Amino acid sequence: MADEPTQTQATQAEASPRLQRVLTLWDLILYGIVLIMPIAPVPLFGLAQKMSGGHAVTTLLIAMVAMMLTAFSYGRMAALYPSAGSAYTYVGRGLHPHLGFLAGWAMFLDYLLVPLICTIYGALTVQRLVPQVPYVVWAAVFAGSMTLVNLRGIRTTSRTNLVLMVVMSGVILVFIGLAIRYLFERQGWGGLFSIQPFFDAKTFHLPSIATATSLAALTYGGFDGVTTLAEDVENPRRNVQLATVLVCLFTGIFGGLQIYLAQRLWPDYTLFSNLETAFMDVSRLVGGVVLFQAIAGILIVANLGSGLSAQAGVSRLLFGMGRDNVLPRRVFAYLDPKHNSPTYNIWLVGLFAFLGALCLSYERSAELINFGAFLAFMGVNAAVVRQFYVLHQDGHRRSFFADALVPVLGFLFCLVIWLSLPNPAKIIGGLWFAAGLTYDGIMTRGFREAPATIDLAES
Repeated sequence: MADEPTQTQATQAEASPRLQRVLTLWDLILYGIVLIMPIAPVPLFGLAQKMSGGHAVTTLLIAMVAMMLTAFSYGRMAALYPSAGSAYTYVGRGLHPHLGFLAGWAMFLDYLLVPLICTIYGALTVQRLVPQVPYVVWAAVFAGSMTLVNLRGIRTTSRTNLVLMVVMSGVILVFIGLAIRYLFERQGWGGLFSIQPFFDAKTFHLPSIATATSLAALTYGGFDGVTTLAEDVENPRRNVQLATVLVCLFTGIFGGLQIYLAQRLWPDYTLFSNLETAFMDVSRLVGGVVLFQAIAGILIVANLGSGLSAQAGVSRLLFGMGRDNVLPRRVFAYLDPKHNSPTYNIWLVGLFAFLGALCLSYERSAELINFGAFLAFMGVNAAVVRQFYVLHQDGHRRSFFADALVPVLGFLFCLVIWLSLPNPAKIIGGLWFAAGLTYDGIMTRGFREAPATIDLAES
C-alpha cells in the first residue's frame, strides 16, 4: 500500500506531457541568429546612410546597445515566466493586465506589418533586376505568391530557414572578402581602417543620427523569439538571458562590419540610384554582375520566406483571437476544411500586404514596426524594475545594478529611440494605439474587468 501513492504520482507524471530541456546555450544563439538573419542590416543601409548623414554603422551600434539592455530584461522575465515568451505576458504580469493588453496590441501591429514590408522590399529588389515591369505588378506577385502558398497550408520550416541562413552567410562572406581586397588594393591600410564611418565632423548631426537609429533598430527585430524556447533549454535562468544578449551582440558586430565596409566602398550616399537597394550597387562595385545578382537573389528569397512565415503566423494569431472572441468569431475563427488553414485571415493579410505596399514606403513601414516594438520594449524594461527591485522576488538577492540600473538604462535608450521616430510614424502608430485603448475600454466596461487576451504565442 505504501507504494501506491508513489506509483500514482509516477503515472500522472508520465501522462502529463513535458518538454525536455535539451537545448544548449549555443542552440539558442543559433536559433536567434536564424530568426534575425545575417543580412538583416542590408535593406536598411541606403536609408540609414541618408538619414544619418553617412553614419549608418554608428546608428547600428547605438541601436545594439539599446537592444542588448532590453535583451537582458527579456531574459530576466523569461526566467520568471518560462512558459510565456511574449512582451504581452511580461508586461501584463509584471506591471498590469491592461498595460499588457496594450503591449500586445502594439506588437500586433508589428506582426501585421512584417508581410507588408517583405512585399515592399521583395518587389523593389525584383524590379531592380527586371525594371520593365511596374512595381505594382511585382507587389501583386509577391503578396499573391505568399497568399497562395499559405492557402495550401504550406509553411516554411526551421530547417529551411537554417539552409537559407547558411546560403546568406556564404554570399555575405564573399562580399566581405571582396570588399576587403578591393579597399586594400586601392587605398592600402588607410582604406580598411578609418573613423569616418563612425564620426564625420562635416555631417555629424545628433538629431539626425537619433532618427536614423530608430530605423536601424529594425535590424534586431526577432531577437525576443529566443525567449519562446525557455521551456526547452538547459538552465533557462542563465542561458535564455545570455543568449538574447549575445544574439544582439553578434548581429551588431557582424552587421556592423557589413555596413562599415559598404560605407568605405561607397561613402557618397547621394549617388545611389535607389536608397532601398543601395547595398546591391555596392556589391556590384566589388563583385560585378554576379555578386549583384547573388545579393538580389538572397534578398528576394529571404523576404519571400520571411513574408510566408509572417503571413502564416499573423493569420494563426488572428484565428486565435477569433476563437477567443477577441475578434468576430465567424470570420476570424474560420478554418478551411480541406487544408485546415484560416483561409479568410490569410486572404485578409495578403490583401493588407498588397494595398499597404502601394500606400506605404519601406522606410515608413519600418518606422511603424519600431513604433510598436519599442513601446513593448519599454514595458518589458519597466516590468523588470517592478518585479525584481520594487516587489523583490522570494529567494532573490536584490541588486541595484541588475534589477534597477540596467533595465532603467534600457528603458531610457528605447524611449529616446522611440521619441526620435518621425512624426508621421508617431501619428499613424498613435491612432493604432488609441484604437487599442478604446477597444480595451469598451470590452472591459471602462477597465473594470480583465482585458481580452492577445496570445502572441499563437504566431
